[in-house]
Amino acid sequence: MKILVTGAAGYLGSIIVPTLLRDGHEVVALDNFMYQQTSLLDCCINPNLTIFRGDIRDRPLMERLMKDADAIFPLACLTGAPLCAKDPEAAKSIVFDAIQTILKMRSKDQVIIYPTTNSGYGVGEKGKHCTEKTPLRPISLYGKLKVEAEEAILGAGNGVTLRLATAFGVSPRMRLDLLVNDFVYRAVYDRFVILFEAHFKRNYIHVRDVAKAFLHALNHFDTMKNEPYNVGLSDANLSKLELCEEIKKHVPAFYFVEATIGEDPDKRDYIVSNEKIEKTGFRPDVSLPHGIKELIKAYQVIKRSQYANI
Repeated sequence: MKILVTGAAGYLGSIIVPTLLRDGHEVVALDNFMYQQTSLLDCCINPNLTIFRGDIRDRPLMERLMKDADAIFPLACLTGAPLCAKDPEAAKSIVFDAIQTILKMRSKDQVIIYPTTNSGYGVGEKGKHCTEKTPLRPISLYGKLKVEAEEAILGAGNGVTLRLATAFGVSPRMRLDLLVNDFVYRAVYDRFVILFEAHFKRNYIHVRDVAKAFLHALNHFDTMKNEPYNVGLSDANLSKLELCEEIKKHVPAFYFVEATIGEDPDKRDYIVSNEKIEKTGFRPDVSLPHGIKELIKAYQVIKRSQYANI
């Protein structure tokens, strides 16, 4: 298949693009390279890859790139609550308006697989797993825009949305602002972290399993289409305190303590069921402990100043 991937050089795209190429697909990659990343260089040898430097909001460019695509993976995004809050107009134009434009331009046969976020659940009910039928109550502008984009895609038909858990793990376009990646970095270099509202829970998924989920949805599109799917590790619905305890198993000198005052600006607190996608045959490959070990090795190579969204 010929697949258009926007945001192709981002944290997710830098893993998804080579995954698609290894599976024999032709990839048209679009990115504005806003972080000066070089994450697709190792893929340039592949004749099935074409790269365009550009913006998803450039309508003439998108019309040209979409023309012959069998499937579209719209990954381009201002990702995360802090970045969207910093520039809300750009966030809306990229996260939501550009999706509306894609839906208007695409043909009825073109498939869309879209990454949304299970942060759309906001604050869940204590002890109760969020399923795809749980009402969405996003807290941040980022969460609200992703929910609106998901509704537009599913309403238009011929799409699948993947409600991703908090991603972690190493990517050529690395991000250190993600919770697991951040805490492991602090364990390795600072040896401590102060936790705010340490009991808040969320779900996690390795970035390579995100790529696997996209490929799975593509290969099972006829049975999965027009539905949302939670994508996470079913054994990793953890509080921040539990996450730190897991990291300490690998970095024994890591010290963490909960602050008695103060609060986390990210109010997400929920546990998630991934049963729906698991029933289609999907299983993640990378456990949280395996990902922590990977990150510890990676942090011998990289330092914080290079890799963040804001």
